[in-house]
Parts: sequence; C-alpha cells; structure tokens
Amino acid sequence: MALRIQISAELFLSSLVVIGFLLVPTCTYGADRKSTALLHQAIQAQGGEQSLRALKNVQWEAFGYRNELEESERPEGPYITEFDTLTEVHDFAGNRYRNVTDGVVYPVFKSSSGSVADGNIVMRVSGTTKSAGTPQQLEVIREREALSPERLLLTALDAPDTHTEPDAVLQSVPQNVVAFTLDDAPVRIYLNAFTHLPTAVDYSGPLARSGYWKFLGDVTMRTYYSLWWLAKGGIHLPMQWNIESNGLPDQMYVIRKLQINEPLIEADLTIPQEVRAQYKPDTPPLNLDSIPLGNPNKPAQELAPGIVFIPGSWNATFVRQDDGIVILEAPISSGYTAKVIAEARHRFPGQPIKAVITTSDSWPHLAGIRECVAQGIPIYALDLNQPILERVIAAPYTSRPDALERSPRKPVFHLVHDKTVLGTGANRIEIYPIHGETSERQMMVYFPEHRLLYGSDPFQRRQDGSFFYPQTVTELMDAVVREHLTVEQFFMMHIGPTPWANLAKAVAAAQVQDTPNGVL
Repeated sequence: MALRIQISAELFLSSLVVIGFLLVPTCTYGADRKSTALLHQAIQAQGGEQSLRALKNVQWEAFGYRNELEESERPEGPYITEFDTLTEVHDFAGNRYRNVTDGVVYPVFKSSSGSVADGNIVMRVSGTTKSAGTPQQLEVIREREALSPERLLLTALDAPDTHTEPDAVLQSVPQNVVAFTLDDAPVRIYLNAFTHLPTAVDYSGPLARSGYWKFLGDVTMRTYYSLWWLAKGGIHLPMQWNIESNGLPDQMYVIRKLQINEPLIEADLTIPQEVRAQYKPDTPPLNLDSIPLGNPNKPAQELAPGIVFIPGSWNATFVRQDDGIVILEAPISSGYTAKVIAEARHRFPGQPIKAVITTSDSWPHLAGIRECVAQGIPIYALDLNQPILERVIAAPYTSRPDALERSPRKPVFHLVHDKTVLGTGANRIEIYPIHGETSERQMMVYFPEHRLLYGSDPFQRRQDGSFFYPQTVTELMDAVVREHLTVEQFFMMHIGPTPWANLAKAVAAAQVQDTPNGVL
C-alpha cells in the first residue's frame, strides 16, 4: 500500500465528535413526548439542564490514535497508526473554538495542525502558518460542537423533529434510541437504559463525510462514549471516545486534562486581522469532481508512441493498442475519472476504451472506479483487491448521487493473481503483482517493447530527489528481478518518467544510514 501519510486538521475534524456550538436542525416533524421525556431523564443524569446550559467554556487535552484506514497496507487491518496529542478550547460564552492536533506516524511523519473559529470566521493553522479557512470547515466545527458530549442532549432536546426509534442493544446493554435531523442528515443517540447516559451517537452528515470519506459514498460515523467522569459543577462527561466510520475502527482518544469554566488564553483564540480579511464566506466547497484534469503547467507527454502520460496531482496514462485504449488508474473520484475517460476519447477518437487498470487498494487509485463501472469499462485489478473494490462499487451514494447511483450496473472484473498479458503489438502490456510486504496490494504494469515500467505507488519522491521510503523501493526492485524484466525507465501515480538506475542509488544510500530514532 502506498504510504502517503497526510495529517490535517480537516481529516481530524471529519471524524472526532467533541464539544460546542449549537445548530438548529432541519425540521421534518414535531418532537414526540416520549423522546422529550427520555432526553430530560438523560440530561438530569448528566448533571441537569441548568448546569449544561450555563457552561461558559470547556478546555481539554487528550491523547490517542487514528487508524490510517485510507493508507494502510491492508484494508481489513492491522492499520498504520497515527498517534495524536490534542488540545481543544470551546468558548461557549464567546462563541469561539480552538483545536490543535500534534500527530506522528513513527518513523515516517509528524505534523501540527488545527483551526480557530471566532463567530462566523475560521482560521487554519499548520505549524506556524496561519491562513483563512472555509465555510465548510466552519460547518464541520459547528457540527462537532452540536454533537459533543456536553451539547449532544441539549441539541436533541432543542431539535424540532426529535423522536424515538425502536430500542436497541449495544455492548450487551439495552438502549433507548432518540433520533433527530441535523443539516439534513440523521442523528441517532443510544441512551443506556440503566444509567440514561449516552452510550453512542450515529451521524451521517458533513462531519462524517469530511476528509477522505467524502469520496467513498455515504458514511455513518459512530462515536462510543465510556470512562464517564464526575467533573466540576456536577457535570458527567465521558473521558474516552471510540470512533467508527462505516463500521471500521477509526479513532480512539482519552482526555487526560479537563477544565471547565477556567480562564482562557486570549492569544490562542485570536484570529489576526490579515487572516480575517482573507476569509471568504462564499468559498465553494472542495469538490474533486470539479478539479480540471492534469496540470496546466505540465503538459501531457508521450512516453512512447501511443502511450500518453497526463501529469497532475494524480497521474493518469492512456495506452493505445490495436483494438482500443487502456487507461491506467481511476483517480480520486467519479467526476475526475470521468474527465480522464473523456480525455482518452478526445485524444483517440473512435477508439473504444477496452480496459482500466487500477493498481492499488489506496483510495486515490480506485475512488473513481464507479465511473468505469457506470460506463461499462472492464476493470483489471489485483485479486486481493476485489473485496475493497466491491465495497466501493456497492456503496450507497444517495447524499451525492454519481452516474452509478443513478444507473446501477454490475462490474466486469479481470482479476490478476500472476502475470497477465493485455493486448498485442508494440504497446503490449504485462501486469504483475508486486507481492511486497508493504506493497502487497499493488501491481506493476510493464511495457516490454519500450522497457518501461509503471510502478503503481509504493513510494514517493522527496523534493531533494530522494525516494521515500527505501523498504518499498526494494520491494519494487525485487519484483522486477523476480519477473526477469528489463527496465530502463519507470513512472508512477505521483512520480513522472525517471531513470530506473536512480532507484539502485537510493537503496545503496539507505543501507549506510542508521535505523531511525523517531521520525525521519
């Protein structure tokens, strides 16, 4: 699996349910009496409505981890782990908010990022760099706050459409279920029938769909609350949160310092005037479907006659064969992949798209596979990746319907478990599983007539020209040796055409370095 570890405030904000601003949910029907009674009972168990509404601020520090579900070697785990230290400030009286996440993936990456909100303005923080955020980030912050442990029950009580649903059992304990709507998405609270405190909350709105999840269909985020604590003012709060996304173990955090109604550090909550001036409340949401194909500063190039390389944030390649066009990768989203397919048809008019090859289980390689299915394009993929591909293809996209959601059809798979030949002639393709330890779910695509290799995405090239990380460089090199391939040039999802000999130099340099102590 490609190891492109990216830690961002947006990705964390997409998942963690915490504390603060109160939103007014969308109304579809009036709240019923039973749900109101259950909520009053729960609020009393948590410390009472007066105490919860009187909160001026909450500050906390937490430690925990996030599973790199989007970047791990295997989609079913075990997962690469990102260890996080978090600080949060929720200033209810001043309508302000602050989050800082210091994350590290040993021995690969570390980062510090976060956000500050003041009223209707949000600022992003990355290290020491401060910049204007977006209205979508502010929406996620406010949803976080509305569904936080000390605001969750009040949000439900104030919602005009709160109602009960059938009782359930979670963690072997009977639960009363109360539901309502927030930002046109359902919220479901599971109340412990014995203690009346929240056991868990489900949500499927923008908060759940942020980060990389937004590209993989509808998402339900479930947050379990445990390790309840009697805090200042008689308020009960959970000190541990376990978070699942679509049933997968996403995050776990434990609060190690909790402050209620204590003095705030004003400098931490201040947005500089120059950042305020940059904030644009009408900024459109991030939508990868609308991103133009390729990179205007890097035109397409022909690597060999009939092999067209489209450089960009997610490289794509067209291969002309005697009986049609083969596309390498279905990048990033249905809409972006639709542009890839359209460009192939434009460059090779009248030629059928005979296949798409998706070489990895990493989501940037396959998030557009639904568009290929919708257009009836056969898919070549590693046999080990069939489950995750089927999961993406079968996922509901009701919140943002794509072509496959509107017109469902079955995929046509050609599963690869060993050498597979596609096409004939000068641009004949040979597909091989890499079968590395870290690159277990990736394939390489070889053009024997041109001694050219597409290496999928097992490693990256740094700005200084070195490759990271050496383990996966050796895995690709070993696969080439194993299959007796003669490679002079290679390219990948994030690396343009490069001499093959450069990899041997990178491996030789790595072998004289010490084992990392911390983060490289």
